[in-house]
Amino acid sequence: MAEIYLAGGCFWGLEEYFSRIEGVEETTVGYANGQVESTNYQLIHQTDHAETVQVAYDEKRLSLRELLLYYFRVIDPLSVNKQGNDVGRQYRTGVYYVREADRSIIEQVFAEQEEQLGQKLAVELEPLKHYILAEDYHQDYLKKNPGGYCHINVNDATQPLVDVGRYPKLSQQQLKDKLTEEQYQVTQQSATEHPFQNAYNATFDAGIYVDVTTGEPLFFAADKFESGCGWPSFARPLAKDVVRYYEDKSHGMERIEVRSRSGNAHLGHVFADGPQELGGLRYCINSAALRFIPKEQMEKEGYGYLLTYMK
Repeated sequence: MAEIYLAGGCFWGLEEYFSRIEGVEETTVGYANGQVESTNYQLIHQTDHAETVQVAYDEKRLSLRELLLYYFRVIDPLSVNKQGNDVGRQYRTGVYYVREADRSIIEQVFAEQEEQLGQKLAVELEPLKHYILAEDYHQDYLKKNPGGYCHINVNDATQPLVDVGRYPKLSQQQLKDKLTEEQYQVTQQSATEHPFQNAYNATFDAGIYVDVTTGEPLFFAADKFESGCGWPSFARPLAKDVVRYYEDKSHGMERIEVRSRSGNAHLGHVFADGPQELGGLRYCINSAALRFIPKEQMEKEGYGYLLTYMK
């Protein structure tokens, strides 16, 4: 069994989150990498320890890379000494390793995150210097107190994990060679295809929709609904971290643009006029930005890992 130590704000929520991930065998909470080798909750402001979760995991079921991708899903990696409403050095982010061989894996994930975000991370990367187990009442806090404070959504642990590294962004020349003229105009120049006269507006077969530029999975067909707008409409992406959002004030309107994570392809916009029973959102997406993979072809095309999440 391997282990890694992760600091990401209040350790109550982070421990509960990791305890729900398949392949995690054990979690504890404590205080890591301060200035001295002993501390307690009352002293961490003086001793400069970070609230940290020890995660022990089965490497046959869960890799370190996957664990780190789960970690980055719920932290703000650019925030300094602040996560959610919690402010102070004890709430800083950090990855503390015990095996030197793990460092290169961590560095690779850090580099990918920095490339995606376009900024240097505020997350510490250090060998574990010391770890002091926190007081008993902190251990499994949210299991003992289900309504207790939590700065993250622990249910994010159940969303599919899509490894961005499997779907690299193509060069402009590669995109021009691969895409049709309409696909290129939509994904690279933020054009909008004609309503109703597009490939997937009336498609409701079982399967998934992926980014036409990279193949990164974006939406489950089960979350698609008929909105009457003339473009494919979805209630939600298949995981919160596969899309990015940007303010769009073009054409005299104020909208929220939706782009793919890896390919940075323009997909469409999201509106707050979707069915309330589905969450109230409507992801209005261009067919030209998507490729549909029928359920029966998902295994063959390398998306079999998503089949267990199909409704």
